[in-house]
Amino acid sequence: MKLLELTAVELGKKIKAGEVTVEEATRAALDAIKAKEEKVHSFVTIDEEGAMNRAKEVQKLIDDGTLTGPLAGVPVAIKDNLCTKGMLTTCSSKILYNFIPTYTAEAVLNLEKAGAVILGKTNMDEFAMGSTTETSAYGVTKNPWNTEHVPGGSSGGSCAAVAAEECFYALGSDTGGSIRQPSSFCGVTGIKPTYGTVSRYGLIAYGSSLDQIGPVAKDVTDCATILEAITSYDKKDSTSVKREDTDFTSALVDDVKGMKIGIPRDYLGEGLDPEVKTAILAAAKTLEEKGAIVEEFDLSLVEYAIPAYYVIAAAEASSNLARFDGVKYGYRTKEYEGLHNMYKKSRSEGFGPEVKRRIMLGSFVLSSGYYDAYYLKALRTKALIKQAFDKAFEKYDVILGPAAPTTAPKLGESLSDPLKMYLGDVYTVSVNLAGLPGISLPCGLDSKGLPIGLQLIGDCFKEKNIIRAAYAYEQTRTYQHSPIAQD
Repeated sequence: MKLLELTAVELGKKIKAGEVTVEEATRAALDAIKAKEEKVHSFVTIDEEGAMNRAKEVQKLIDDGTLTGPLAGVPVAIKDNLCTKGMLTTCSSKILYNFIPTYTAEAVLNLEKAGAVILGKTNMDEFAMGSTTETSAYGVTKNPWNTEHVPGGSSGGSCAAVAAEECFYALGSDTGGSIRQPSSFCGVTGIKPTYGTVSRYGLIAYGSSLDQIGPVAKDVTDCATILEAITSYDKKDSTSVKREDTDFTSALVDDVKGMKIGIPRDYLGEGLDPEVKTAILAAAKTLEEKGAIVEEFDLSLVEYAIPAYYVIAAAEASSNLARFDGVKYGYRTKEYEGLHNMYKKSRSEGFGPEVKRRIMLGSFVLSSGYYDAYYLKALRTKALIKQAFDKAFEKYDVILGPAAPTTAPKLGESLSDPLKMYLGDVYTVSVNLAGLPGISLPCGLDSKGLPIGLQLIGDCFKEKNIIRAAYAYEQTRTYQHSPIAQD
């Protein structure tokens, strides 16, 4: 078995047992990146020298018994919107082409404390705005299952890197499905935790009330283990929550007897690809056969989730992105007359079309005369969506549905129709609006050989329910390696 076919936890065990050194694992990952990057392009920055030096350090700490955790020595890839001290962090935007942070994001620090070796930074939609990783200023990432298709977004680089077996696991961020949707398209597993579980300190913000960092890996065991490592209370993040129940790996039990699972009828209607629907219902049947109680129900307000999400996310983005003005750091236009002209030209030249579109939309909905009509209405809708989920979770432990209405579209298809791209987030955005945890895991392939993702949603702080259901389902399947992983 090739080293990179192992899961992160399996590799951690081999390193601990002395069967593999950290340097061997890191070198294997760097060699895989060299061999596959031309086809996949999942990385923006590769830190070969830093990774090899860190591998030596970590090996010593494992040998002397300082590092004993399950992820010690396992190489990881980090999404390019998470700050890493001394390493280029661009958000895949021209405006941050030269930004090297002086500090590291808390979630990444937690991984380093666990003994992770950072390989580099993964490609993404510019400032996490997009669902295909095609809005990156550094070129598109391709799907390892079929390089004519997108990997999803915005964490497409992280998901493609795991699916192509260029790294053992990765970190992504999820504002409206940006971990779960590309995980679905790339045939890997990704978790978006409850809002406030993982510190957002050091995550370059898109929509501050929606963003959450989470893991991407080959299986549920890896994701639960990584989530346990990155979860911590952080007083540097005002939205961080103190939690006692963060032993997520304790939920890795193959038992769903008596678990109540609800499938929203609204998720199975118009716009859902028939092959995706068949795979999702087959997964539900599998869980039912294992003893879960599965039934369909009406989850109201589904059609309002997309408009509410895009109004709130764009409003927060226009506010968050105001700091990129060419003054303190990042890109500055070469020729300008006066301060205002420098702002305008730097931002016009530095931001891509999708980011400009969302800044304009956000500025519009926050402007005088439109604030009440759009932004406040969206906030009220958000509260109603949360109430609808609260009502559903009075009856069900887990909500089951698709992660995306179709499998991965072809490159170029979504960019020509932004509205269609926005509607592709229909099953994921309400999870962020309500601050809930969600997981996407593979549940089959369509007739074109592209992966289909199953989404499980839990109530706030009930990650263990979705991990348990996902783990039980996963036991009925074997992990399928993408064609590029097998090259």
